[in-house]
This record gives sequence, structure tokens and C-alpha cells, in this order.
Amino acid sequence: MLYPLKFKPRLKPRIWGGGKLGELGKQVPAGQAIGESWELSGVQDDLSVITNGFLKDNDLQEIIEVYMDEIVGEANYEKYGIEFPILVKFIDAHDVLSIQVHPDDELAKERHHSYGKTEMWYVIAAEPGASLYVGFNRQVSREEYLRAVSQGTLPSLLRKVEVKPGDAYFIPAGTIHAIGKGLLIAEIQETSDITYRVDDWGRVDANGNPRELHTDLAVDAIDFSAPQDYDITRKPAAGQSVRLKECAHFTTNIAQVEGELTRDYSALDSFVIYICLAGEAEMTWGTGEKEILAKGDTVLIPAALNEIRLEGKATFLEVWL
Repeated sequence: MLYPLKFKPRLKPRIWGGGKLGELGKQVPAGQAIGESWELSGVQDDLSVITNGFLKDNDLQEIIEVYMDEIVGEANYEKYGIEFPILVKFIDAHDVLSIQVHPDDELAKERHHSYGKTEMWYVIAAEPGASLYVGFNRQVSREEYLRAVSQGTLPSLLRKVEVKPGDAYFIPAGTIHAIGKGLLIAEIQETSDITYRVDDWGRVDANGNPRELHTDLAVDAIDFSAPQDYDITRKPAAGQSVRLKECAHFTTNIAQVEGELTRDYSALDSFVIYICLAGEAEMTWGTGEKEILAKGDTVLIPAALNEIRLEGKATFLEVWL
């Protein structure tokens, strides 16, 4: 019988990374700037590997090949095959990330034979004054954008938003953005690793070289329509699962467990992902099997499981497609 699956995190060194992923239980090597922990990944060459139960040491693609719709659901298997459609990360922004944009599905397929990258962020921790850069701060034309890029004034066109723990933002493909320094974030996105970097704040690497920019590729990916409200923050409610965002690429809720929370997925044709943001809870399924989930844990509930029960005091992101 299938069961909730845990995976080995894939830690990614980044020039802007730090050491705070240790607060989420990750084994950060001393002296290394680790920017990302890929918690659940179907990206080729970065496939997540199972760490618990009888499927231990198999990767995510291998189990989908065997169990197919029992892992992801009928509609998802028909559309995506053995490619898992959602990528879950934790991000430690010790320094500001580059200003960047991601292509949508159509452009990514045309250029890279890949899916695009629509994503959302949930702020787990934030230093005082920490900010996100999300979209333009007013209507900006293609010509004005290109002029700002060439003159090095692009940051002045971005909407800067100071954030705190519990804030959540939705970033559709085509939205220019950057994560500011001093933030620990959970990111949920399409399975894609395509990023067009358009400005890196004048930063250079250890050898004094600037990182590659992708300004020519980016200009056709940017959405220059009127700015929108990207804030999807909702207050958690004890014993409930509150909707943050539903889109074509994922649905995300914030679930607050205080005592007991039972979730029935019998009418849902999908896997479900739980990301523990705070606290600890015991997950029970099937005939009484149990798994402890603590802060920083991510678990995949196969589509074949119809019900789970959570007991304890914890906060989760609950994700499905």
C-alpha cells in the first residue's frame, strides 16, 4: 500500500545564500552559502529521492513509472506523464537575488522544450525591513524598460514591498521580480529551472566577474500590461485549511493544526503536498500508520490515499494540482 513519502533535500549553493536553512532542519555545510533546498523535484538531473518506507532510495520519476496515476492522479498522469509537475523549494536570501523574469508555458516550450515558471512565495522568516520586488510600480512600456536596463536604473521601476512572516505572493510567469535580502521563503512553482536574469545589482563573483545576464531573452517574456495585486496573504484559521491561491499550475492552502485536523481527498484526483512551516504534528493514514512531521519537512501524499489525519500543533502549506 502506498504511503506519505519523504525525500532527501537537494541543497544548492548560491552567491546570495546563507546558513539559515539549518533552521528548517537542513544539514548546511559549514562555511558554504546555501541558497536553496529543493524539497520535491521532478527536474531532470535533480530528481528527489525517497527516504522512508519500502520505496526508500527510489527517485520520484521511478515511482511514477511504476504506480502512475496512483501517485499523481489520472488527469495529471494523462497530462504530464512521468514528469512531476510541481517543484517545492526553501530559499535563504542572505543577500538580494537578481532581478529576473520567467517565461510562460508557450514561450518556454518554444525556446527550451520545457514548462514555464509560474510560482508563489510564502514568507517563513524576515529580518526587519526585508522586502520583495514584485512587478513594476506603474505602467511601464517596453521602450522605457529597455532604456532603464541600458542606463542601470531598472530597480527604480520595480514595486518594492516590505514583508513579514506569514505574507504570501503569487508571481505569474512574465512578472519581473526579485527576492530581497534577509528572507526565508517557501516557494511553490511549476517544474522548470528557466530564469532570465536582467540585473544583478552590480554584483560580481569571487573572481570579480559579473554573472551572465539574459536581457535579450527576457524582453519578450515580460508582461508589460497594467500592474496587478500579487498579494495573496490570508490569515490561518485553527483547525481549517484556508485557500491562498488556485491557478492552472497549483492550488495552495494554509492549514493550521491545533489539536486534530482530518482531510478527505476521496473526491480529489491529485497528489497532495504538505510543507511544515512551524511546529510538529503526527500524520495518520490507512489502517493507523503514522509519520511525524516537523518544521522544514515536506511530504507527498499519493493520489491513492483518500484521507489523512493530523494531530498536534503545526502550520502547513497544503498543495495539489
